[in-house]
Amino acid sequence: MMISFQAVGAQGELRKPALARILRPALGLIVPVGLAVAWELAVKLGLSNGRLVPPPSIILSTFADLAATGELQRHAIVTLMRVAAGFGLGVVFGTLVGAITGYSGLMHRLIDPTLQGLRAIPSIAWVPLFILWFGIFEKSKIILIAIGVFFPVYLGVMGAVLSVDRKIVEVGRVFRLSGPAMVRRILLPAVMPAYVISLRAGLGLGWMFVVAAEFMGASEGLGFLLTDGQQLGKPAQIVAAIVAFALLGKLTDWIIASAAAPFLRWEDAFARR
Repeated sequence: MMISFQAVGAQGELRKPALARILRPALGLIVPVGLAVAWELAVKLGLSNGRLVPPPSIILSTFADLAATGELQRHAIVTLMRVAAGFGLGVVFGTLVGAITGYSGLMHRLIDPTLQGLRAIPSIAWVPLFILWFGIFEKSKIILIAIGVFFPVYLGVMGAVLSVDRKIVEVGRVFRLSGPAMVRRILLPAVMPAYVISLRAGLGLGWMFVVAAEFMGASEGLGFLLTDGQQLGKPAQIVAAIVAFALLGKLTDWIIASAAAPFLRWEDAFARR
């Protein structure tokens, strides 16, 4: 009898983590779903006419109409490809420059002040210059997104390298680790948590910069849906495009966080949950 009770208890312990994995993501839906239901009820009860901010039912109907014609998928794919290209370019340069300026004191003093000044320039300020340099086609849009991604990644990598504990490096030297071994076993694990955060921050800015990029004469993309809805007086289309940005942004952020999770299992952080 005792063995059977132990077996039942063990099965219960196994079910709890599985149930928690299902329920924890669902908690994140409480706020948006609750706000959507509240706004739908406010319009149904006549507390608002829902003209400027359409209720969720109208937005869902707009989503369905755009998806039925294939327009939503086409614009979403174009925007996603632009963000992917700009994100990749910004990550490569941000990682390289951040690692160099973090590792070398001379390069830090030489390059960092200029980059900090450029970082303060608003994204919209680059638009007319990029149109003159690269035209209104894809190159200017991708470079603008890459600039938005570059600075968070650069700051994250540089700060992570500068904050590596000297004692850990000294331990590696005591054990006579070679250069590649020092990077693989000491520096990379120490830098990885901050690097993942910088990637996620860079991706968020990449989604923000793509809107400015698609204002540069784009005829495709979710940014085009925004401007088209504004010019034609379609608030439901505007909100639908904003929701599409939010869904794609959350999806891509989840992909990065999930891909990085196996490399961060060694962390024994207080807030790990």
